[in-house]
Amino acid sequence: MTTSEKTTAATGSAVATLVTALLGFFVVTLDAVVVNIALPDIRTDLGGGIAGLQWVVDGYTLMFAAALLSAGSLADRIGAKRAFGLGIAVFTVASLACGLAPQLGALVAFRFVQGLAAAVVMPSSMALIGQAYPDPVHRARAVALWAMGGAAASSAGPLLGGVLTTVSWRWIFLINLPAGAVALLLLRRVARSDHHRVPFDGAGQLVGALAMAALVFGAIEAGQDGFGRPSVLAALGIAVVALAAFLLLEARGAHPMLPLELFRSRTVVATVVIGFAFMIGYYGMPFVLSLVLQDRGLSALDTGVVFLPMMLAGLVLTPVVPRVIERTGARPVIVTGLALMTAGLAALALLPATAPTWVTAAVMVSVGLGGPTVIPPVIAVLLASVPAQRAGTASGLLNTSRQLGGALAVAVFGALLAAPAGLAAGMRVSLLLAAAVAATAALTAVAGLRTRH
Repeated sequence: MTTSEKTTAATGSAVATLVTALLGFFVVTLDAVVVNIALPDIRTDLGGGIAGLQWVVDGYTLMFAAALLSAGSLADRIGAKRAFGLGIAVFTVASLACGLAPQLGALVAFRFVQGLAAAVVMPSSMALIGQAYPDPVHRARAVALWAMGGAAASSAGPLLGGVLTTVSWRWIFLINLPAGAVALLLLRRVARSDHHRVPFDGAGQLVGALAMAALVFGAIEAGQDGFGRPSVLAALGIAVVALAAFLLLEARGAHPMLPLELFRSRTVVATVVIGFAFMIGYYGMPFVLSLVLQDRGLSALDTGVVFLPMMLAGLVLTPVVPRVIERTGARPVIVTGLALMTAGLAALALLPATAPTWVTAAVMVSVGLGGPTVIPPVIAVLLASVPAQRAGTASGLLNTSRQLGGALAVAVFGALLAAPAGLAAGMRVSLLLAAAVAATAALTAVAGLRTRH
């Protein structure tokens, strides 16, 4: 094979790797947002109250958050290509099981499996890009395209969910089957990945997952039974004890999955807080509005259309933000994005129930603009503030905080929606709470982020 032929083959393999990684990121992001539109139809078909619907959403998000920190180690241990293939295969089978689920409990259980598989796909897809594009400039461009896959999934999710739900809510899961099959076929063209012997913090993983699961369970059950119920108090007590044990293990462990010295950096702490707070509004709002709008008489498709301007605004702004950051620095962009989210969430909370749907859609655009102006620059700031050997761990920490924020938002907001005051009052309190959290994150960005222009 000539040098030219080798270069062409390497380029083709790199492109196949990028498409494969992008497709994987697209489907795991899509499954986090597409389900919100289908929740009323799922309740009609399978029964259950608000708590059951919360677990349909949070079963996925919780396992995603709990397994992320260890998933990167798995990719290093068995190779990124093998880890990605394993994650996509399990995700596809779990999607089929979700689409065929006969009962709500079975659907929730399979959503847990989906979330676990998604946690494996996320870091391994990034690792595949890193190995396919060793040149920093080409790698940066590839990562930007990879990120566009997530943005496209967020944009398409509500409308696609509305379209598929007009046939059956089951199709929001079954649509993953052809996507998973294509990803596995493309994976055959991806170069083999290196293996590394990486220590696995099994005890830390188990205790950390227990802390997050107990916290979310307690928040969801409190919405049904109140905070005074023994089961709720027990869950919250387990969460506190498990968190303390996790911190002790990570402080004393020989190979902790979360080195606590990361938290000595004010910038790292600020980015984790911002990621957590951002998801409370960005993930909690669609959950709340999807239920409220359909309760007011909108179809699933009409509800998806209401979300479309918000998502498209974020998608259009995504390629523009890096140029703005080059001129102004990251902190002003992040603060502006959080301020826009705060204003949008507060305005949505105060809109009267009789407001036309186009007004709701227009106000939601302000929240959508927070997507590209907050998380991408926060990731850049985080990676610039930690040593290169800590980049993977720091990214896992940020993504874990984001997923946990989304899971808690659904848990708390669902409890507010289920309160005796009704959906409208629950929505108002939920969105005002999200606005207050976003405002706090904006202040955190001002005080805690150290960026270079």
